[in-house]
Order: sequence, then C-alpha cells, then structure tokens
Amino acid sequence: MKFNKWTLGLAAVGAVSMASAVRADDAPKMSALNTALSNTTISGYVSTSVNWLVNHTDDGDSVGEKIPLQAGKADGFNLDVVKLVIAKPEDQTEWASGYEVDLLFGPDAAGYNNSVSSNTGSQNGQSEVAIQQAFVTLRTPVGSGIDWKIGVWNTVIGYESFDAGSNPNYTRSWGWAVEPTEHTGILASYNITSALAVSAGVANTLEAGINVRNTYNNTGETTSSWDKTFLGSATYTAPSTWGWASGSAFYAGMVYGFAGGLEGAGGSQGGNQQNYYLGTTLNSPWSKLTFGGSFDYVQNLGGTTALAGGGVHLNDYVFGLYSTYKATDKLSFNTRGEYWEVDGQSGSSYKGGDAGIELSEDLEYDLWANVQSRIEVRYDKATSSVIPGESVLPTGALVSEAATLGIYANIIYKF
Repeated sequence: MKFNKWTLGLAAVGAVSMASAVRADDAPKMSALNTALSNTTISGYVSTSVNWLVNHTDDGDSVGEKIPLQAGKADGFNLDVVKLVIAKPEDQTEWASGYEVDLLFGPDAAGYNNSVSSNTGSQNGQSEVAIQQAFVTLRTPVGSGIDWKIGVWNTVIGYESFDAGSNPNYTRSWGWAVEPTEHTGILASYNITSALAVSAGVANTLEAGINVRNTYNNTGETTSSWDKTFLGSATYTAPSTWGWASGSAFYAGMVYGFAGGLEGAGGSQGGNQQNYYLGTTLNSPWSKLTFGGSFDYVQNLGGTTALAGGGVHLNDYVFGLYSTYKATDKLSFNTRGEYWEVDGQSGSSYKGGDAGIELSEDLEYDLWANVQSRIEVRYDKATSSVIPGESVLPTGALVSEAATLGIYANIIYKF
C-alpha cells in the first residue's frame, strides 16, 4: 500500500514551521517571501540499522545479500539513509498550489536515481545524494477538483514504500523490489466519490532516473520523440456502513513503459515492461488486529535479462500477506509472508522457472519519543531450475546460496 506523502511529511511528529524565520516587521520587499514560506514545513528522519546474516557466503552470492537495500550491510552496523522533506501542501482553495522536495542522503540513496553521479563519497561511483521527489502541485476546480503533480514523484503502485518507517516491516519485500520507484512526468488525481479515488499519468520511463529518456534500440539512440510510460491507479475505501470493516481499502494499478534493455536483445517487447498491482488493507472485528495483501505481476522484467548466455526476459508473480497486531500503544507485532515465482522466456520458448518464499516477523517497541525501534527475523528460500546450481531471484539476480536467515534491528528518529 502506498501512504499519502503530505500525511507522511506532516505526521512526522510535529512539522516545523519556517514562518518564524521571516520577521513580521521586515521591509515590504520581504512580504512576498513571507507569504510563500508561511505554510512551508520541514520534516524527515534518520534511519540506522544492524544486520546479521546467520548463514551466507563470503562472496556476496547469497539470497540474503540480494535483499533490496541490504547490499553491503551484512554483519555490521549501518547508517541507512537520512531524509529531508521540504513541502508546502495545497490549501482548500479552488486554485490551490504547493510543492514538495524529498532529499535522500546516505548509502540507500546511492543508485536510487541517476540524476546525480560522483566518484567522491559514493558507492561504486554512485553518489550518496539523491532526489526522491521534487514536484509542483496544482488544483483545477473541475468537479471535486483535479490535483496535479508535475515533476518527479513516487510510483502509484505497491504495498510498501522506500521509507522503511512507513512499512510494517523493516526490510523491503520482493514485491517492492520488482516495482518502479519514481517517475518524471505529470500525474492527475481525482476523487470520484468520498470512497473512490483514481489517478492517471504520463512519464518519461518506468525505470528510475530524473529526466531519463527511452533508448529503445541496440545502438542506445532514442528512436522516438514520443515513446512514454503510462500509469494509473484506483483506490476504494470502505465507508462507515461496512461496520467493523469500515476504513479498509482496496487498490489496483498498472504501469507500462520503458524499463531498460535493448530492442531485439530477447523477448517480444524489448525494453518495455508491464507492472500490474492489486492490494488491500483490511480491518478486523478485533480493532487490535489488521491484515493486508498484495499481488504483483511483472511482464518482461527490466526489458531483457541475460541468462545462460542468451536474451531471456522474466515474468514475475509475487504474492504477499501481512498482519499487524498492536498489543499496546507502544508494542506491535508485524508479520509478512511472500511467495514468488519467476518464469524465463525467450520469444515463444519457455526456459524454465524458479520460485521461493520469504517470511519476516517484526517486533516493534517504541520506547522513546519520536523514535521507531524494532527487531526483525527474516527467512528467504529459493529453488533452482532455470540454471543448474543457481537460483534466479524476482529482481533477475542470480545466487548460488538460496536459503538465508537474517536478524535485523532498525532505529528511526522522525522529526
């Protein structure tokens, strides 16, 4: 499930107003700046972790070392990421406007997008500074009001997000790993009713990267001035008439467009990819217990993937189930289970498939103010059939050690 970004910014335990930074009795030339900053907020978080892989290889070739955002973190203490959000939400006027800028600093920012590149203070030549989002919001008074995002914004599908503190579990799911993360383009959102909301947009590419263009042939040259990515989603929130199930939500979305790869390098679609998503969050008759579910289908993952020396594109199926038991205001237990399947195909020829499971259990106890603290135990197991002796993970990565047990701790300070 994807969370509302304005809510995340404002709910981070007291957004800090910048109005005090502009004196009320400044000269008239400052009045425009004062107006612009009066509703601007600063928020964010610092995320740290400990990672212990109980069993893994020493050459980085185990499934536990391929878990999203865990590369290079095995068996040690880590700074994950620092996030800074500067935002001005839209007000309730008909022609409202606003903006949001989300900045990332640290190892998890490396490779998030290729808008910044540096060999200094980087991992593998990738800068540890990134722009997660940077967009202008505009409202047009059509019907209940159409809200527009123009710039770089998070994708519209998925149960989990990049921000660990917004997810039930610390480590990211395999479903999250095969979804797009961000797009550069324009997105329109509209509330058809109080229960049903839809969004639709056009972007440059499905893959991350600010201002990245579609290079859809073997030479790497752009072949079309208009070859874009299309996406949409719908959300239905159960009304109060549903009784104990009120507030439950149901999601559907898709993204279709360029995701890397080269035309003719394998598969019938070259560099194009299709992501389909279904998800739900369900309340239960017992208010302390909630459930969630997700399904991701990815057709032609990443355009093409080279397996066994040939062009083979991958089709992914990832099923996820979630539960949260909130024992007290501070103590909660979060469970996630996943089943995934990867099918390799070259043209019309089926090359075989791998499958696997993932189980995670988080215990969260928030003792300190503004601090989210939790410990997680995660088990991953993959089976092998596409390539003898190796397993193909949902991301297309190959591993020789296909079963891993990991123990993680995560401390996040939100401001």
